[in-house]
Amino acid sequence: MRGEYRAPGGQLVVVDLEVAGGLLAHVQVSGGFAVAPAQALPRLTTALEGMDAKASVAELTAAMDAVRESGDELLGATTQGVAIAVRRALGQALSWEDIDFEVIHGPVLDPVVNVALDETLVEEVAAGRRKPFMRLWEWEGCQVVIGSFQSYANELQAEGVTRHGVTVTRRVSGGGAMFMESGKCVTFSLVVPTALVEGMSFEQSYPYLDQWVMEVLESLGVKARYVPLNDIASDRGKIAGAAQKRWANGHMLHHVTMAYDIDPVKMNEVLRIGMAPLRDKGTRSAAKRVDPLRSQIGLSREQVVQAFHDHFVKKYGASVSTLTESELEVARERSRTKFATDEWTFRLP
Repeated sequence: MRGEYRAPGGQLVVVDLEVAGGLLAHVQVSGGFAVAPAQALPRLTTALEGMDAKASVAELTAAMDAVRESGDELLGATTQGVAIAVRRALGQALSWEDIDFEVIHGPVLDPVVNVALDETLVEEVAAGRRKPFMRLWEWEGCQVVIGSFQSYANELQAEGVTRHGVTVTRRVSGGGAMFMESGKCVTFSLVVPTALVEGMSFEQSYPYLDQWVMEVLESLGVKARYVPLNDIASDRGKIAGAAQKRWANGHMLHHVTMAYDIDPVKMNEVLRIGMAPLRDKGTRSAAKRVDPLRSQIGLSREQVVQAFHDHFVKKYGASVSTLTESELEVARERSRTKFATDEWTFRLP
């Protein structure tokens, strides 16, 4: 059995192995990384020999780290990366190539329905009624989406929300508040099995799931980098923010909102950026300078969205799909009973 793993910015790690009597056997580790001294690699593989085939990434990593000697170096890889490759060889962790993806774009929806769809579609994927997917949002009007653990009062200026007719919604994932005007953001949701990020911390999973995003930005001429925990930035400032939620059903939501253009006056009248908190509960959005894509590239928002769509289709062999009327109906009902209610929007964590 063979498993492969490449961490963002790292080299490919390949593990070949067999299982005999429920234990790992004939383990071989190779790839594009370097090892010094040469004897270090046999020590690591020997540590894996005879381990329980059900061992977790943490247990496999600990076994290898226990035999590392002072001066042993893995250049371009880590023992954790080797452990993830082992789990993939055993079929307990997935790679991108193992997943049959779909891509969905639109349609234009009520802002609250878009948020409700994140929860609705995870259930559809977990039930096997829909394949894992990347969905590009389209919505009407201006909205602010606050994180699941944020306080409405700490993030928004009620007067500005009313004056500008902003729809405020609370998503199921954490993270900060996102100011999103129709036609001025690029937003997508990615729903995948959590086995794709098997053994990774939240901090490690963000850049891993957004590797393809960084490739698109590079192709558009944007020099971007990932800023822990969950921001994408250029030398001019923040471009995008990401958020996640993982469910017990074995699936997760990862989504990103990217600024294409911003009305800074409206945003500063709606969000409480840098203002003192009014409540002692709820996580706060960090005050960061945001520099939209429009100032860095000579492309329309539609061209940028198409670039993300086409790259994902080509890179992962994804098929193009659409939302079903039954999915939309469930999301609309969920909006009415949950996501559009004051109990949800104004709840305190």
